[in-house]
Amino acid sequence: MSKWMIAAKKADFNKIAKDFNISPITARLLRNRGLVDLEDIRRYLFGGREDLRDAHDLTDIEKAACIMKDRIDAGCKIRIIGDYDVDGICSSYILWAGLNFAAKGSKASSATETIIDYRLPDRIRDGYGLNERLVREAVDDNIDTIITCDNGIAAYNEVALAKELGLTIVVTDHHEVPISKEGDEEVQILPPADAVVDPKRHDCNVIFKEICGGVVAYKFIQILFEQYEKSGWNHAPLMVEDFYNEMLEFAALSTVCDVMPIEDENRVFVKEGLRQMENSHNLGLRSLININGLLGSKMTGYHLGFVIGPCLNATGRLDSAMRGLDLLTASNEMTAVNIAGDLKALNDSRKTMTQKGVDLATQEMDKYGKDIPKVIVLYQPDLHESIAGIVAGRVREKYSRPTIVLTNAKEGAKGSGRSTENYDMFRELSECKDLFTKFGGHKMAAGLSLAIDNIEELRQRLNANCTLSEEDFVEVKHLDMILPLQYLSIPLIKEFDILEPFGNGNDKPSFAARDIRIRSGRIMGKNKNCGKYKILDADGREYEMVYFGNMEKWHDFLTERYGNAIIDALYNNSVNTDIVLNIAYYPDINTWQGRESLQIVMTDFC
Repeated sequence: MSKWMIAAKKADFNKIAKDFNISPITARLLRNRGLVDLEDIRRYLFGGREDLRDAHDLTDIEKAACIMKDRIDAGCKIRIIGDYDVDGICSSYILWAGLNFAAKGSKASSATETIIDYRLPDRIRDGYGLNERLVREAVDDNIDTIITCDNGIAAYNEVALAKELGLTIVVTDHHEVPISKEGDEEVQILPPADAVVDPKRHDCNVIFKEICGGVVAYKFIQILFEQYEKSGWNHAPLMVEDFYNEMLEFAALSTVCDVMPIEDENRVFVKEGLRQMENSHNLGLRSLININGLLGSKMTGYHLGFVIGPCLNATGRLDSAMRGLDLLTASNEMTAVNIAGDLKALNDSRKTMTQKGVDLATQEMDKYGKDIPKVIVLYQPDLHESIAGIVAGRVREKYSRPTIVLTNAKEGAKGSGRSTENYDMFRELSECKDLFTKFGGHKMAAGLSLAIDNIEELRQRLNANCTLSEEDFVEVKHLDMILPLQYLSIPLIKEFDILEPFGNGNDKPSFAARDIRIRSGRIMGKNKNCGKYKILDADGREYEMVYFGNMEKWHDFLTERYGNAIIDALYNNSVNTDIVLNIAYYPDINTWQGRESLQIVMTDFC
């Protein structure tokens, strides 16, 4: 059970409802998402591409566009260097497609000779982003210009090497800029590139900085195309418009998979990108959508984050991220279908490996009984290092504790950590930095390498230093309001669709209801991991409810409150004692054989 926090923000909900022709309940949901100003609400509900923020606000972006236009028009060899995750793959594709589109539209005769290719680092061999090997490989391949995406801001030495070797280099990134301290003043350390585009630059005046690498790449292409429109090129306005619309799909995929907040202009990118994706013209993306059984479906943020995105991510984890980018650049359907099949198979393998890792972790945690450490440090020598972070995240969710999962690497142990809101993992690991050969990260996540012999000492020191109390391990669940079930209706639930896409910073509406009685239930699912129930509200109205959470935890709660016999009675339609509880839930619509019915999805209970 979690600690419930119910929003209590105030506004004139009736006025908002009247102004936007929505229910007061939906108006209250808008207020809970921080929206008060009528123009902000309009942009949230109806915003389109015209509401995107001005790309010119990004420092150096015009300089970067001028450099790349000059290189394209001169017929130079240009290499894009991205990263091995979804944002790295998609931002690389946006740049590749945009630079090629510009070259084809240029009126400079030598632009037709421009060669634009790409390289993505190998996760295990290279690590993150730009590195010395990739720089030297570019020189060996007679590359004139490197443009990065989703990386480069922290690659000072690598960029300096590129410049020393005679390359032109443009950095586009969205990560934090490294800083050094000069007395009490913090000074940013920018790589010595010809241009550096990053919303996190201290001298960048963009209002909304939480954009991903794919969005930075999209904005860069906007400014590049402006440069060509000023000097004249061969593309008609409609062709340019179609190009922008197609690239929205990849900016949306990047935004969701990099867990950017679905706020401000990110909401526009995701909303419009999803709309475009339902009829995508990209052979690779369309093949991936098709092979996952989504062709013709209404695309949602869930599909991006939990279906399409993981297939692209699996290439960087278990194969080469280049395979994912090759999918997006595929020019014939057979190639696209074959690569899409490979990616889905890789992701299926990744899911199997992840579940095995989580199962092994759970077995190891069972040894602690109720004396679970405050900070969990697990060593799984046979786990593939690329999924250590996923397993750590799952274990963190299960036990509500900061978790580090380590596995064997070429030299010692290597792994990833995932934290909780009240534990600064980077700061705590910094206190143990003498144990590491390498580590980095931030408050919520970290990566580290160390000698195997140091694992036990790391475990002991992290727990000895941890000041979290048992209360800190209780999950906090944020709910929109107490909403009795009688207020629900199918039209109201359909109205909630205007709040989509849901995701980080824009959660699915979630409510609480008191004094719910359970009449009967049955266990469902291939692995008996969910339940379906007939319930009554305080006035005796009947509803259907489902629960997809931790069934063991649910049954333990019922047994503790009502006794050992209650579980058998519940699932045999013979409950003698009323089961009365409060539930956290979200409402859904169940469609069966063309008929729609209201369904309550319980997410927590007390």
